[in-house]
Amino acid sequence: MRSKARRMLCVRVSAVLLLALAAPYAFAQDGLDTGDTAWMIVASAFVMLMLPGLALFYAGMVRRKNVLSSMMHSFVALGVITVQWVVVGYSLAFGDDIGGLLGHPGSKFLLLGITPETLSGSVPELVFAMFQGMFAIITPALISGAIAERVKFSTYLVFILLWATLVYDPLAHWVWGPGGWLLERGALDFAGGTVVHLSSGVSALVIVLMIGKRRGYPSGDMMPHNLTMTLLGGGLLWFGWFGFNAGSAVAANASAGLAFTTTHIAAGCGALGWLLVERWHRGHASALGAASGLVAGLVGITPAAGFVAPWAAIFIGFGAGCVCYGAIVMKGRLGYDDSLDVVGVHGVGGTWGALATGVFAMAAFGGAAGLIEGNVSQFVTQVVGVLAAGLYAAVVTAIIVFALDKTMGFRVGDEEEQIGLDQVEHGEVGYNF
Repeated sequence: MRSKARRMLCVRVSAVLLLALAAPYAFAQDGLDTGDTAWMIVASAFVMLMLPGLALFYAGMVRRKNVLSSMMHSFVALGVITVQWVVVGYSLAFGDDIGGLLGHPGSKFLLLGITPETLSGSVPELVFAMFQGMFAIITPALISGAIAERVKFSTYLVFILLWATLVYDPLAHWVWGPGGWLLERGALDFAGGTVVHLSSGVSALVIVLMIGKRRGYPSGDMMPHNLTMTLLGGGLLWFGWFGFNAGSAVAANASAGLAFTTTHIAAGCGALGWLLVERWHRGHASALGAASGLVAGLVGITPAAGFVAPWAAIFIGFGAGCVCYGAIVMKGRLGYDDSLDVVGVHGVGGTWGALATGVFAMAAFGGAAGLIEGNVSQFVTQVVGVLAAGLYAAVVTAIIVFALDKTMGFRVGDEEEQIGLDQVEHGEVGYNF
């Protein structure tokens, strides 16, 4: 009997010890939602697909001698910014708050301390980090369209590394990070109208003003060499944007469904708005206009996607198409050389979307009420966010460009530009007929 009692005691003690050892794992998994996790993994892959989409979209609009160079600007960001994000970017954006301005660079350094069981809401934090990392990658790649056909590849690599660290990461913390001052103030940016598009558009304007125009612009032949690539890239961007916006709900829930719906509506309306204005202004509706308009609609809805009703997405998307077309027309009159219209589509479109969010946001959809529901203060907050983010991006970008231009040189020489960056920078050509 004593032997049996001892065995029972040993079994019970062993069971208690096993439960104690398993307790941290069980606790960490209590809030895990497998459906949310599956959706966020898929959404992250959607956003990653936007990089090849962007590469095609931009490459079709440059001249044939620069097609590979343009594509490389998008693809190389996948390498450079991925490493930067893991080492310090995620910490700066989503680490422990420092005065509402920045995350502590050591709090999530190298993603140390984040285990497969660590959660961010209902999904593993590693999945959340990778999802946000895709945003960090595509944002500096957007800027490359403004400076295409004239910049040194080596300088571009250093630029996107510095820009992601000094501009993107702090802005992401302001708007989305724990304790970020714009987040605490109540600024609404569902998926990056301010953080991604406004910041890249404003920075693009600063760079093109500082480094100057392409050789021969505007009198030379600067026509797109392959618009079929641009249309295909636009379609991939539209597809990937569902992950971009609906994934920003960070759950497979009603908010994601709303964002999915408004995203699609705004893209279609953006294309229609651009084509109608172009038809009225120039007498034809172009394929390039359709591609540019759908991207403008996507940019415009990005900050509002989970905060507005589907009917509002019609106005936001259509308005983005019209406003961004107007910005492209003004580019010609103002005379700056934004090669692929980053300023007009992303800068102006992001600003329009952020302000439109302050107009059309409705409390019933999870955000604050906007002007349409009588809340003037929300619109004012959106204006503050636009001005603060735009000014910060402009000043820091100017400092980065000035420093790099004085040390490395930002653009290639006239002869190299004449030959084409594919041969000069990469030793190859896009087409061998």
